[in-house]
Amino acid sequence: MALIMQYISNWKKIMDTYGDPRTKDWPMMSSPIPTLAVCLSYVYLVKVIGPRLMENRKPFRLQNTLVIYNAIQVVLSLWIFYEIAMSGWLTGHYSFRCQPVEYNNNPRTIRMVHACWWYYFSKFTEFIDTIFFILRKKQSQVTTLHVIHHGCMPMSVWFGVKFTPGGHSTFFGFLNTFVHIIMYTYYMLSAMGPQYQKYLWWKKYLTTLQMVVQFILIMVHAFQLLFIECNYPRAFVWWIGMHAVMFFFLFNEFYKQAYKGRQTRHEKNDKVKVNGNLSSANGYIGPKWQTVDKTETNLTNGHAGSFKLNGLSNGVTLGSALKNGKDIANGHGDIMQRKVQQQI
Repeated sequence: MALIMQYISNWKKIMDTYGDPRTKDWPMMSSPIPTLAVCLSYVYLVKVIGPRLMENRKPFRLQNTLVIYNAIQVVLSLWIFYEIAMSGWLTGHYSFRCQPVEYNNNPRTIRMVHACWWYYFSKFTEFIDTIFFILRKKQSQVTTLHVIHHGCMPMSVWFGVKFTPGGHSTFFGFLNTFVHIIMYTYYMLSAMGPQYQKYLWWKKYLTTLQMVVQFILIMVHAFQLLFIECNYPRAFVWWIGMHAVMFFFLFNEFYKQAYKGRQTRHEKNDKVKVNGNLSSANGYIGPKWQTVDKTETNLTNGHAGSFKLNGLSNGVTLGSALKNGKDIANGHGDIMQRKVQQQI
């Protein structure tokens, strides 16, 4: 017990000595414990409680709610981006090479401090993204990347607002809110209905935007201070830089699985030749076959009817199941279907 009390005393001393007095009495700023508790509660809610509550319930539609929520996020991100830009990065007062924290009460400086706190607050509002996934039973969207990204950010930003509200590290929020303006605009249009899908061809480029425009630029911007002299805490250089590195690799892995993997599967599925010679039909050639997505295969001069490749296993290959393909070419789908049943 004495050890715990000593730890608390030391931590309080660090807060009082190094914490920014301007944000000391602001909401959630006196201690990291409330923020940590909210982050841990979020993870438990979306990974355990939420799925259990929705397990035997029908998914909520929430279309209008999603449109309104994403519109609010666009406006909030746009406002925070403007505030960070107009109090620092687009005014000529901030240097992209080295920008120390300004610990004064200049109106422009205080404006940046407030922008930092509102950026911290916005990380909590983004928890609602995941809650909507749970309510709509889109559990596949609640990936490890998603939970880590949302769960870590409030705690990460808390340290910035507590110790360095302004200066070099606010470049992270500057770029992040810019990306979120575009991201939530996409989500809003997507929620408005299928008639807007034709305008959303740029979906895959959102991840590229996050990886290149956001994380790579943040890495370069942060780590440059390791090689030049700047009156800015090195601990925060590593903190911001390593966050960017971690999220870059997580998002890169997501991109490869979501888009390149999908492209490879499509290429395999498209290997369908006419005249009854099928090398692939939405499945995998091998000892066992997956269920075919297309339940009707149209071939030259004939139709295979409702032929399904479901159940071909134990070494039965497609070639043996479809031998004597002349039956297909002559339009005798029923003969071909009986032959497949005999093979099975």
